[in-house]
Amino acid sequence: PIPEGLEVTIIVVDNNSKDDTAQVVQAIPQPADRRLLYIKETNQGISHARNGGIRAGSGDIIGFIDDDEEIGKDWFHIVAREFANDTIDFIGGPYLGNWAEPAPYWLPPGFHAALGLVDPKPRSQFGGSFTDNLMGGNAVIRRRAFDLVGLYSTRLGRTGKGLLTDEDVDIYRRLLAAGLHGMYTPDLVIHHHIPAERLTRKYHRRWCYWRGVSQGHADRETKEQVPYLLTIPRYRIGRAL
Repeated sequence: PIPEGLEVTIIVVDNNSKDDTAQVVQAIPQPADRRLLYIKETNQGISHARNGGIRAGSGDIIGFIDDDEEIGKDWFHIVAREFANDTIDFIGGPYLGNWAEPAPYWLPPGFHAALGLVDPKPRSQFGGSFTDNLMGGNAVIRRRAFDLVGLYSTRLGRTGKGLLTDEDVDIYRRLLAAGLHGMYTPDLVIHHHIPAERLTRKYHRRWCYWRGVSQGHADRETKEQVPYLLTIPRYRIGRAL
């Protein structure tokens, strides 16, 4: 349900698909309480898709979910509640798993990002001692924040050719560097489909490889505020060993 006073436009970004996505979306009856808008983004990649959605809309508050997610039943109410406070510039919340099959016994602890999971935690301000990132599949950001820090980096993020990531880390660092105020909100819940093909050792090895590539790309754009040794953040050398 849409809370009173919140006007909602749902923008479906077709990122250069070759199937019947356009026909499926255009066949959906226009809901009475929200507008449904279809756009085609021919530049391949998740950052291009998100930026296309940002440009196509006109709302002051921009929420993002991915095509394999479902929002919680109170998601819109939580957005309205949080942004009633004009000092809040962005919010994020947990990703709960919608598992295609049970998790394997060998699934490594601490690697939930490989599956797109974010555990519920107490309400916290982003930054400082709160070490989690703002994940783009469940993020709501004021338009004025993008006006200040720019859009998602099109040099980062998946393009269909690999598992390149870190477009979320990059925008999150820029939001914090600009002094913007964000809250991790534990009741802003989405349910993320976890397909069986992600529950294999092969997928996890591939994800870890591309995670390293992504961090290298991201470091070229924004240096970490840590000591470096031979152009590498020093703590990463110890972590690798």
